[in-house]
Amino acid sequence: MLHASAQAITLPSHIRTPDGTDLFYRDWGEGKPLLFLAGWTLNSQMWGYQMEPLARQGFRCIAYDRRAHGRSDDPGYGYDFDTLADDLAAVIDTLDLRDAIIVAHSFSSGEVVRYLDCHGGERVSGVIMLAPAAIPYLMKTEDNPVGIPPEAIAEVRSELEEDFSGWAERMSEPYFAGRGSRGIIDATLNMMNQTSHQAMLALTGIQGMTDFRDELARIEVPVLFIHGARDVSAPLELTSEPASKLVHGSRLIVYEDAPHGLYFTHKNELNADIVRFASEVEAKT
Repeated sequence: MLHASAQAITLPSHIRTPDGTDLFYRDWGEGKPLLFLAGWTLNSQMWGYQMEPLARQGFRCIAYDRRAHGRSDDPGYGYDFDTLADDLAAVIDTLDLRDAIIVAHSFSSGEVVRYLDCHGGERVSGVIMLAPAAIPYLMKTEDNPVGIPPEAIAEVRSELEEDFSGWAERMSEPYFAGRGSRGIIDATLNMMNQTSHQAMLALTGIQGMTDFRDELARIEVPVLFIHGARDVSAPLELTSEPASKLVHGSRLIVYEDAPHGLYFTHKNELNADIVRFASEVEAKT
């Protein structure tokens, strides 16, 4: 496993990881750091409706493009949770973030769980799991009977191999539950189509097959789960409900009419909950 703190350097708008991959990042405002992690095949652009208003409210808002996403390097390797957690560590260490709150959407929930397990939570004061889609364990097994059958996971992968862009277009309506304009849908599809086909398929594989149950039970920082009851991409009963029961002292907030793209459809409610959680965490330290 790579350890990010030793060799990482900062370039203009980029952070270089120990394996030489340059990650593009955005850094707006000053104050308590909020670090936003993008969902599967999305990038830092998705967070504009959080970063801009929260930066005006006195937060330092940071987001970066995962390797092979957006404006970051496409190295052709490193599409596993250990490496992605090391990339997250490179961002945190290089920018010298302390008492950061991490807001992790969808797939990136697995990245932050693995980061906390491998690198510890000394620089993190709290985590918001926003519509998590990688935890606790998605695959159906004997000890996880509520999971997704392996053949169903394989079927989705086959669809993605055949026509990823077409699949993404078909999923855009339920992703925003009919509350997204054609403009926001097109912007989202553009982000998704910037991701390398190789990385997209590799991340699909590790998302469905990685068991985070033991790691969730070891988390010691405050965690808030926020999920939409209309999320068809990562159903509440498969993700946030069981995951929140594994994290000691965590809380779960359910937006009754929210889909997976709640960072846009419920941006005002979400931004208020981020500020409230940050205040609660600060009051305890």
